[in-house]
Amino acid sequence: MKISKRMAILCTLMLACNYVSAQSQTSEPSQDPTAPFRLYRTTNFWTFIELETTTGRMRQIQFDVSGSSRGSTVLNSQDLAMGKDKHPGRFTLYPTSNMYTFILLDQVDGGTWQVQWAIEAINRLVLPISD
Repeated sequence: MKISKRMAILCTLMLACNYVSAQSQTSEPSQDPTAPFRLYRTTNFWTFIELETTTGRMRQIQFDVSGSSRGSTVLNSQDLAMGKDKHPGRFTLYPTSNMYTFILLDQVDGGTWQVQWAIEAINRLVLPISD
């Protein structure tokens, strides 16, 4: 009986260690929600979106190992706060089930925009979502 109890405890500890290890490999780094800039992961391994949380300006950030596709592209250059109540943390991004699309939310006045990143410039867009 002692051996099977020890085996059960050992198996439980091993499973718990595997779970913790898997979680640490896939979890996002913590970010300050009031920081002036935040980086959002896309489901594309090579692509992130950088958000200026004060104005809603965004850039598509790409990295690679060879350097031939490394760089950034402007997704939105307009000040979506329109000069009013600018403060870090005003804007945030929410992923959708479409890998290329995020929803940008103005947490002060509730404004929303559809943000679509893409490799090809013609497929990138930031459009207001209105009633």
